[in-house]
Amino acid sequence: MSKRGLSPPAGGALVKRARATPPPTTQIAISSANEDRNKGLIRSVQRTSSLEAPIVSLAGAHSGEILSCRFDPTGQNVAACSADRSISLWRTYPPNTNYGLLSSHAKAPILDLQWSLCSPLLYSVSADHTLCLTDVTTGQRTRKIRAHREIINSLDRTMASGSGAELVATGSDDGTVKIWEGGEEAGKQAVATFEIGCPVTSVCWSADGNSVYIGAIDNEVHIYDLRKSEQVSTLTGHSDTPTSLALSPNGNFLLSPSFSSQTFIWDVRPFSPSANRIHRVLQGAPAGFENTLLRGAWSKDDGGQRVAVGGADRMVCIWDVESGRILYKLPGHKGTVTSVDFHPKEPIILTGSKDGTMILGEIEAGLAL
Repeated sequence: MSKRGLSPPAGGALVKRARATPPPTTQIAISSANEDRNKGLIRSVQRTSSLEAPIVSLAGAHSGEILSCRFDPTGQNVAACSADRSISLWRTYPPNTNYGLLSSHAKAPILDLQWSLCSPLLYSVSADHTLCLTDVTTGQRTRKIRAHREIINSLDRTMASGSGAELVATGSDDGTVKIWEGGEEAGKQAVATFEIGCPVTSVCWSADGNSVYIGAIDNEVHIYDLRKSEQVSTLTGHSDTPTSLALSPNGNFLLSPSFSSQTFIWDVRPFSPSANRIHRVLQGAPAGFENTLLRGAWSKDDGGQRVAVGGADRMVCIWDVESGRILYKLPGHKGTVTSVDFHPKEPIILTGSKDGTMILGEIEAGLAL
């Protein structure tokens, strides 16, 4: 009885099948959609951060548009506030869990928030005219201050020079900016009040904590000295209302997007080589017709060589500060990108949108100065 011979393969040659091994984490496997299964492409992707993937979506917590989102000073956590009157807390690194949802902190949309620099507190301001302090370890609201007579659009915090106390600035539609003592011993009385004379859209502290930059609907950026309690200068050049203010990591430049879709970078050093103090005028992030307060940010891992602003085109624009050219136009959102923030230590950008979601994305590492 003779053995039955092996039937020859259809192609006329024997093919040794390689053992399947999962691709390493630094590579992306792109399979072809053709009938020919033998085709494939392996493209190496250089990872620059500790994120689980180059792009991570943070969704499902909010039913309304996200109005502000920020990394905490360590970069381990993310907080976002929304028009649905809630604040969500997330982990930056895997697992990217939504470990907190604070839903009873305000009776109106929460417009801006900031992490405390010296204590486990979260500051938030809302359209119900209140400033709230929340302990992020317990999720409990520790203080609620009736801060203004109108909607509060913006807040910022700093460590006061000399005293070591944390100061919080709030800007409102009632035309005033108020300074509050922050931290665990926060009081319910304002330390100082500045009368601007028209609704305020944004506030930002100077690097030394002695001055406050204030954006208002008169298209100017006002500079107030806390020690003198008076205005010392203004920055003029915007043709429409500045929507936010952000200071560079070295304290020398100020970023201000506006409703005109132009983003200015001001030189706020004591002695500026430019008479009008305009360092760069950036184009590429359309403000749209909804008059949304778009919040910009500076990169921190490279010392502020890049800035980012979201736009009504549902994209995030990242520029190189020195040349003024666009480095990235990042898609992914289904609504206006209202807020962006950079990770304090890694080349990671956080974006929040009117579609109620956030995206963590890694970008190329900058050259640290």
